[in-house]
Amino acid sequence: MRYEILGPLRVVDGPSITSLSARKVEVLLAALLVRADEVVSSEDLVKEIWGTRAPRQAIATLHVYVSQLRKFLRRPGRTESPIVTARGGYVLRLGADELDFHIFQDLVRQGSAARRAGRTQEACEAYEEGLGLWRGPVLEDLRDAAIVNGFVCWAEQSRLECVESFVDAGLELGRHREFVSFLYARIEELPLYEAFYRQLMLALYRSGCRADALSVYQSARTVLGEELGLEPSAALKRLHHAVLVDAPEIEAA
Repeated sequence: MRYEILGPLRVVDGPSITSLSARKVEVLLAALLVRADEVVSSEDLVKEIWGTRAPRQAIATLHVYVSQLRKFLRRPGRTESPIVTARGGYVLRLGADELDFHIFQDLVRQGSAARRAGRTQEACEAYEEGLGLWRGPVLEDLRDAAIVNGFVCWAEQSRLECVESFVDAGLELGRHREFVSFLYARIEELPLYEAFYRQLMLALYRSGCRADALSVYQSARTVLGEELGLEPSAALKRLHHAVLVDAPEIEAA
């Protein structure tokens, strides 16, 4: 069985894909999954589900939700529930089950190791496979409290770092033309993420579009100035100068 949280929450068991319709039970499952194999206190779960408006019988209601969740996760041939009561709270034990975010992390580690070893094609494939696990905004409708919100921030930053590594590996492989439209879309999505401007400038320059590369720098300078009151970083300025003078170090390998 595989739990999927890189998008709307769902459970995949062979050909079967199921999701919860009761939102509070879904929040409970999300909180237990993002802290899989760790005990989450009943107090923290109450805050996650109800915030500051917990009912008088919140703990008793939490027990009911846990019971409903155990029923939802019950599978033929399994004698034990993955949700275990422990030390004033609950823990979801993954055991042989999978969590898509853990798979993503493993692929990123594989990609980074391959890149350090000079196996750039292998690295690029690992990063791309990891990014393919993302199905949309992480737990989009469940971001009301600390546990899920904290995880979402961490997960999104991990995704950005993976995208950046994926593009860098692709550019090393000479896939600059292929990444031009991809990077324009990423900048549209995140106009303040400076690394994408750097990568797009390189991709355009190596595709023979020097004027467009210089235009991207001006766009970055305008956006950063208007939104943050900042100049581009020293690295982006150096790349701009390298494009202006056709520096040999930015030519494709």
